[in-house]
Amino acid sequence: MNERRTLTVTSLLSILLFSWHWADEVARAKEPGTISAVGGLVILFVWLYATVALAERRLGLWILLVGGILGSGVPILHMQGKGLLGGAPDNPVGAFFWVWTLIALAPISMISVVLSARGLWALRRGIRR
Repeated sequence: MNERRTLTVTSLLSILLFSWHWADEVARAKEPGTISAVGGLVILFVWLYATVALAERRLGLWILLVGGILGSGVPILHMQGKGLLGGAPDNPVGAFFWVWTLIALAPISMISVVLSARGLWALRRGIRR
């Protein structure tokens, strides 16, 4: 499997895991499901568009790099204070899924960071990957 295809797959997985995590937070009323979520939807749109339409271009690789960094940072944001759950879970089965999406999101996003950085480096050096 070439690096571009792997980058596309890891970016799509990161987007899927992030959206599942966010949807779970909205469903449990840990995040507001109001019009203020439009900013998050725009971020998901740009990340997804860069993955499927711009992955061959420098701009797309930069967006995927930033998306991978942000995806890697989501678990870190949740680890502030009392750990990933911030206290006792309200539903242990649902809490497992919520934490699992965070744990899976970080390494998959980190792979996207590495692959997009390698892609940018290759473009700079004039190497086609």
